Amino acid sequence: MTANAAPDISAILSKIETTAQENSVDEANVAVEEGKSSKTNTKERPVKPEHLIPRGLPKSGRVWKTQKERFAKVKKSVKGKAKSKHLAFREEIKHIKDLSRSIKDERKRLNEEKRERREENKRRRQENERKAEIVQIIKNPAKLKRMRKKQLRQIEKRDLDKIKVV
Repeated sequence: MTANAAPDISAILSKIETTAQENSVDEANVAVEEGKSSKTNTKERPVKPEHLIPRGLPKSGRVWKTQKERFAKVKKSVKGKAKSKHLAFREEIKHIKDLSRSIKDERKRLNEEKRERREENKRRRQENERKAEIVQIIKNPAKLKRMRKKQLRQIEKRDLDKIKVV
């Protein structure tokens, strides 16, 4: 995988979903083959997945909103499984981490570009304001003493080397 090319999100997500379905089908087949039924076994109760537990209406009234899942809960570990499944699981985790890292890098790069663009626009705007200013040199300092406060507030000092005065 190259550093510039981001991995394909949809392919990875579909792969994760198919492996999760295969794992659940394999576990069900093993239970049927061994002749064990979850109802007959009194020690182990079947655990309901979180998404099957009925939830009440949200207090906000926004019934179309679904509960979000944390990234840590998306992929479960496969301890005690076959080595090939374990290696495949680790490979998937690496792909997922690469994907998340590439998404974070892309987001950081975009934010940096926006910040640089804002600074460039601000600098250009200031330069254009300075170019458009009407400059009048006050040669008689006695004028400053005669000026009112409001007029004095409008006066700004400039370096004459940078401004081209005719």
